[in-house]
Amino acid sequence: SYDDAKEYVSKLNDCRENAWANLMATHINTALYPGLISFWVARKSRDAQCWFARGNESKLTFKRWAESSQWTFENKWYLLEAEESFSHNDYEAAKSFYKQAISSAKLHKFVHEEALAYELAAYFHLELGEMEQSMEYFLAAHERYHEWGAFGKCNSLFEFVKSSFSPTSIESDFAVFLPTCIATD
Repeated sequence: SYDDAKEYVSKLNDCRENAWANLMATHINTALYPGLISFWVARKSRDAQCWFARGNESKLTFKRWAESSQWTFENKWYLLEAEESFSHNDYEAAKSFYKQAISSAKLHKFVHEEALAYELAAYFHLELGEMEQSMEYFLAAHERYHEWGAFGKCNSLFEFVKSSFSPTSIESDFAVFLPTCIATD
């Protein structure tokens, strides 16, 4: 709603006035997402070593930050560990780190990062051909994105799942969420 948007923009402006909050948000966005993207590109690229190095740099940054603020940075570090393990075909370690990232985000009340961890874990299991586990994680990601109010993301996730899974599994599993997302963006 308009009032919600106004409130969020006011909160954002308050954060911008706080040098520490502004610095932290900038560092998170310039370390987390480039790290995740780097590990993804490393899995697909011929120039994998360069991308692994970039991802590893982000991961180590979050490891240092997590040592000083476990609450804020632990889940992000675990997620980068999961993506790195996935990139190195260490699937058991990746599974463990995805679960730790999800648990830490949930414990520390970062719903959007819990959703992201579920989503990346779902893609991981999908790539391994573990369809049931993948669907379970996609459903959880969808639910968390919805809880966070990211209805457009809910819709795009639903469209991806619809194109990747059999119609019967989608109808039975996603039917609960579909009416709550369509046209609420």
